[in-house]
Amino acid sequence: MKAYKDLLTDVLNNGVEKGDRTGTGTLSVFGRQFRHDLNDGFPLLTTKKVHFKSIINELIWFLSGDTNTRWLNENGVTIWDEWATDSGDLGPIYGKQWTEWPTKDGESINQIDYVINTLKTNPNSRRILFHGWNVEYLPDELKSPQQNVVDGKMALPPCHLLYQFYVANNKLSAHLLIRSSDLMLGWPYNCASLAALTTMIAQQTDLGLGEIIITMSDAHIYLNHLDQVKLQLTREPRPLPKLRMKRKPESIYDYRFDDFELIDYDPHPAISAPVAI
Repeated sequence: MKAYKDLLTDVLNNGVEKGDRTGTGTLSVFGRQFRHDLNDGFPLLTTKKVHFKSIINELIWFLSGDTNTRWLNENGVTIWDEWATDSGDLGPIYGKQWTEWPTKDGESINQIDYVINTLKTNPNSRRILFHGWNVEYLPDELKSPQQNVVDGKMALPPCHLLYQFYVANNKLSAHLLIRSSDLMLGWPYNCASLAALTTMIAQQTDLGLGEIIITMSDAHIYLNHLDQVKLQLTREPRPLPKLRMKRKPESIYDYRFDDFELIDYDPHPAISAPVAI
């Protein structure tokens, strides 16, 4: 995707060097947007190989409401391990807020059900959204992720925090707000995950596919990722793969990894980069 390479170039040329929570340091810009028509292919990077299985299984895990790494590990996904407690707990992160947002009366709200139901019954609504920014459970930035979990907080605050959906001409589009976007490691996952989620919701609501839009507030490259980013910029993007859904499950919560078929994915080799913890 040329637009991704343009974003990396923008940050290299215009980014301001800033400190951050991890102590690694970043080149950062504020306020950028990416758009992609899902009819032009599935937006999985081709300038480096991206682990599609991790993206899909993480999304299925989010939708299940699970907040322990055990299921992820059993399905070959380790991307959350650094922030979990010894028992795998991550506190009330994404899935908890998406599917079981706690209310003052001790009940809970399933925001995903709300989105699906509203798309089916009132697709012109301007309120078709869900988010994970539950202020009561945000972690203390001065404490470790594990200590925050012990304290009943999230291990990390949500980066991809607000998803809004829009229907026009019987096609579903989605807009994601990312407050803090690690462009080398996090963004490729967020982009493909948004595309997969939009495809799943469109299938469940009998809608066609429109656009995905990602708005990034703090878009940054970690200083220890600069060589990897420059390597990506030397590579020409290849044609995007296609995503085929092999069946339509009964609900948004019934998908399995085997339901997703990635067709004609031919990326450049993977590029390893350290995770800022």
